[in-house]
Amino acid sequence: MSERLERLLQVMPAEESSARPFAWFVPGRIEVLGKHTDYAGGRSLLCAIERGFLIVARARDDGRVRLHSLSGAATFNAHLTEIQRAPAGEWFVYPSTVLRRVTQNFPSATRGFDAVFESDLPPAGGLSSSSALMTAVFLVFAAVNRLETTDSWRAELVTRDALAGYAASIENGQSFGRLVGERGVGTSGGSEDHVAILCCRADTLSQYAFSPVRREAHVPFPAHLTFAVAVSGVVARKTGNAMAQYNRAAKLARRALEHWNVQTRRTDSSLADAIRHAGAAGVREALGRAEDPEFAAGELRDRVDQFAVESETLVPAGSRQLESGDTTGFGETVARSQQLAERILRNQVPETSVLVGSARENGAVAASAFGAGFGGSVWALVPRDGAPDFLKRWKDAYERAFPGRIAASTFFLTRPAPAAFEVGSPDATI
Repeated sequence: MSERLERLLQVMPAEESSARPFAWFVPGRIEVLGKHTDYAGGRSLLCAIERGFLIVARARDDGRVRLHSLSGAATFNAHLTEIQRAPAGEWFVYPSTVLRRVTQNFPSATRGFDAVFESDLPPAGGLSSSSALMTAVFLVFAAVNRLETTDSWRAELVTRDALAGYAASIENGQSFGRLVGERGVGTSGGSEDHVAILCCRADTLSQYAFSPVRREAHVPFPAHLTFAVAVSGVVARKTGNAMAQYNRAAKLARRALEHWNVQTRRTDSSLADAIRHAGAAGVREALGRAEDPEFAAGELRDRVDQFAVESETLVPAGSRQLESGDTTGFGETVARSQQLAERILRNQVPETSVLVGSARENGAVAASAFGAGFGGSVWALVPRDGAPDFLKRWKDAYERAFPGRIAASTFFLTRPAPAAFEVGSPDATI
């Protein structure tokens, strides 16, 4: 960390400002269980990872924001009063969305900043690199404007859980309490990524439920195990047709809820609420009477089944199994989650499916694709002793299966890591 920090400090713009530079580390995440559950009020099992964004910043008093990547590949330079909505697909849609939303919700946020960042998260790899970047910009912007002292912050964002919910609303464009929404980045996501980035703990898996964000359990991570992660090299982009594919699972859940409320004359706010009221079977029965111009009734019912099994059965079971040391049972639970993704979500690609199978063949306790789907990454749970050898075998097997992907792939080991923190002040809160 110290070497990375020194590199960033060396390229910080030289300014007449006397403001001291400060730094944040903002991690990526692994979704252990809970595929496409958060935005429908379900639950997930999560952890932050040891890779992420390191950002160094210095406040400016003139309202200008200058944000640069260490590599020079990404540059953003604009005054807070002149930030335009960026088109989807451009990297600056992420900082511009954060700055537009926060200045709308917090009118006192008039100070800008200079910042330089670097990241060892592969972009569009399923590790929440875009959410981590947006969170990093938000943390810096909040710090230079001391937003924690405002009435709105004290009313809405006093806990890390609430902060994660708000960060998610910036990305998906929804309102959060009295903090009114503004167009997000175009994805219909929930707050799972932001919870992992802002709320998880070192050497721990965290079980959270959503809409609203609420912690259900912190599960100690077995000391003798570690995660191996394979970034497939299939870019999980969220633009154009790829965004439509990504949003399809969210749309199915939303449409199922709408039909449920129409058929039952209820006003449930999430699919999870509907299932808590009538069970998955009751929701399925109501959907059998629904007519939808876009989706067949069978598609809606299947999505309800996938959601209910993943959220209500697999996530709690996985937490219990890990806590009790039942790694065999945990592997079976994870395998069922992966099967549901293959069969119902239909968001897997051959590369991620092969990586899951190859991990188990090479001795992993459990393995699963994670994230939005249509590319991205796979995690494998393996013994720490021998983990480097496992990683090599896994990578070699992938190269044999997909030689054209190996150059764009990344394989690494990680333990569950702390949530975002201010460098030099591990106990600091914002």
